[in-house]
Amino acid sequence: MSVFIKKPAFLLIIALAAVGLWVCRGHIGNLHRRQSAAMLKLFGNVEIRRVNLAFRVSGRIQEICFEEGDRVSKGDVIARLDRRPYEVALASVTARHNAAQAVLRRLENGSRPQEIEEARARLDELKASLTFAEIDYERNRELVMHSAVTQSDVDQTLAVRDMGIAKVKQAEQKLRLLEEGARQEEIEGARALCAETEANVEQAKISLADTELAAPNDGILLTRVKEDGAVVQATETIATLSLSQTVWVYVYVDEPDLGKLAPGMKVDILTDSRSVPYKGTVGYISPVAEFTPKNVETEKLRTDLVYRVRVLADTPDDGLRQGMPVTVCIPLDNAPGEAQAAPPAKAASETDSPNE
Repeated sequence: MSVFIKKPAFLLIIALAAVGLWVCRGHIGNLHRRQSAAMLKLFGNVEIRRVNLAFRVSGRIQEICFEEGDRVSKGDVIARLDRRPYEVALASVTARHNAAQAVLRRLENGSRPQEIEEARARLDELKASLTFAEIDYERNRELVMHSAVTQSDVDQTLAVRDMGIAKVKQAEQKLRLLEEGARQEEIEGARALCAETEANVEQAKISLADTELAAPNDGILLTRVKEDGAVVQATETIATLSLSQTVWVYVYVDEPDLGKLAPGMKVDILTDSRSVPYKGTVGYISPVAEFTPKNVETEKLRTDLVYRVRVLADTPDDGLRQGMPVTVCIPLDNAPGEAQAAPPAKAASETDSPNE
């Protein structure tokens, strides 16, 4: 009898255990589904801004100051051109500017008192000569009627008198010009010439300063395209710089999940080489649908229409490198309307290409 009692009890225990296991598995499944529903996983690649550095002037490279892989800070001189041709050009245009300024000052100041006095004395001298010439002419004109002089003598004294009159008029005009000073048009022309030469001096200074190529931001020198001694043209790439800021991740979201995202949402950025996730912020959501790029593998492993999302890494380091595949986990506990405020304008704006 006891055997029959124990066997049903044993079967009951097994049945209860099976029911408990089934309930537990269902509970765990429901929990896993709830957790999955509260977390959105997106896949993409790291993008880092790169700058092709070039001089704005041509010349011979005197020195490249960094090697590939060196870290540089904003303002560091990466390369230098030979300065001598630009120093000579600056000295030349500076001399022309000084000459133009001297001419302008002379026109503005007018004639010196000594010049005016000299012109006035010259006029008095010519007037005295004219008076003598008139007297000589009148005397010869009377003498010719008594045949004391010839008509040729009269004509000669007449010519001397007329020349004296012309010289007096010329001296009077010169004295008047000296007293009045330069015309306003001449002064304006001299001022315009000074402005032109001054602009040439500033341009020469800019060209001289452009013989040094400075880093526009903190970063790492990726490549040295040219070497010391090379003759380069303006805008010809000398080196490529990878900027430390800003680092972002481009991920792609399916249309059904698009409404779950909003700029300013905080995310986790996971890489294969680091266990601790990077923190990031949703900065931009494209309004235009596109096909999933071939280098992005979604969980569905299919090509579909998606929307590009740019996620900015809050504290990037050397662990995030160009093109690295990453997974972005976005908590969906808060609705998009409750997401944090959008980041600054430069983070929320989209650029046509990450290689700026």
